[in-house]
Amino acid sequence: MANKSLGNRQKLIFRLDPAQSKPRNPVALAAKQSGAGSHQKSKSSIRQTQKISLKKIPIKGEQD
Repeated sequence: MANKSLGNRQKLIFRLDPAQSKPRNPVALAAKQSGAGSHQKSKSSIRQTQKISLKKIPIKGEQD
């Protein structure tokens, strides 16, 4: 049978001051400063965007 008194008790919460917070990951900080991040787009994605933009250009002989 469940202990009903635990539901009424105040929950134990640990609070840290901003000065006592966990230190940040030094590896991630170094990677961010070195210019790490997303790489260049793949050739297929570049080709696909060029193909879509080419379809958007109106043809001179065709008028609607």
